[in-house]
Amino acid sequence: MRSSILKGLFFSSILLFIACGESTDVVESGTYQGTVKEVEADKTEIYVTTSDDKTLELYFTETTSLTRNGSEVEFSELEEGQKVEVEVEKNGKRLDPVSVKIME
Repeated sequence: MRSSILKGLFFSSILLFIACGESTDVVESGTYQGTVKEVEADKTEIYVTTSDDKTLELYFTETTSLTRNGSEVEFSELEEGQKVEVEVEKNGKRLDPVSVKIME
């Protein structure tokens, strides 16, 4: 019995670590190019891996501009693997996306 409880706690801890284990980086305000690593549509959030191997966590705001070929597009246009150019503003330990351009 005790062994199964310990196994259950261990498994739960692993799941919690995996679920919360997304390692992200904070960079200076500026423009970066990278690839969309993950799209979380329910949170209007994306993770972008930059060319220097940093992972940016970006929560869209009501003022974030999302474009493709110069035209505004919906968040649903974002897909994993797309090349993007992001302009971010650093606010403490948070990055606010000013604009996101889908490059392909």
